[in-house]
Amino acid sequence: MLDPVILLSATLNGLTTGAVYALIALGLTLVYGVLHIINFAHGAALMVALYVVWSLKEKLGLDPYAALPFVTLGMFLLGYALQRLVIEKASHGKDENILLVTLGLAIVMENVALVWFKSDTRTIDTSYTLATIAIGPVMMAVPKLIAFCGALAISALLFWIMRATDLGRAIRAVAKEKQGARLMGIHVERVYAISFGIGMACLGAAACFLMPMYYVNPQVGDGFVLIAFTIVVLGGMGSFAGALAGGLLIGVVESLGGLWFGDSLGQMGIFAIFIVVVLLRPQGLFGARA
Repeated sequence: MLDPVILLSATLNGLTTGAVYALIALGLTLVYGVLHIINFAHGAALMVALYVVWSLKEKLGLDPYAALPFVTLGMFLLGYALQRLVIEKASHGKDENILLVTLGLAIVMENVALVWFKSDTRTIDTSYTLATIAIGPVMMAVPKLIAFCGALAISALLFWIMRATDLGRAIRAVAKEKQGARLMGIHVERVYAISFGIGMACLGAAACFLMPMYYVNPQVGDGFVLIAFTIVVLGGMGSFAGALAGGLLIGVVESLGGLWFGDSLGQMGIFAIFIVVVLLRPQGLFGARA
């Protein structure tokens, strides 16, 4: 029988990790909900954002949290440009072409990173990297706590944008009925680009929260995007609430699974829950029935 304090510590650690997973999955959910395609370049884009945060710290001495507005804005602009100048033009309006284009972008990003940074794993050191804070009987790493609060704050901001602003209403209109939105005067292509940019901006924010406690190499995005895809399907395709709840659930399951089975087998619980949910509720936890 495990000590309750150890279980509480693992649960809290899982929640902090799950919040970042949810932020990554929210970007993927937004792109799917509006463009109705899976962005295979999502993991590679996260890797790019992590390298940007690492470079700003190592070359300019800019703290990862101070870099948050710059990296988020930069990733938004990158996503906007990729959608308008590459994906839109290369896809010719066909979804299958978009899948191939995003897959090609992922391959290009990873290989450019491999040439530029080699295959070395890189980390950063900050004054708070090893700092801890007491939460009841549990000692929590400060970077993980900041990541948890920051990811939830960014998620709440995204929810507010989607529900309470003209941009959010335009995005939801395009996601619901593209032709109807066009007839109402909404610039559909621009909404596509903005949505793709916001999805990339979520990755920029996630990279700033991850880098103080994680690492970066050219393949680092692969593991994150696999979990993000799982969260999107688990929560319900296109559901923001599902992505947030699914991210937190996956984080806790991964942490508790690692506690019982070890790090190498801890992720088995993720896919076990995923299979059960898909079998019993194919539309996902928060998805609507067809």
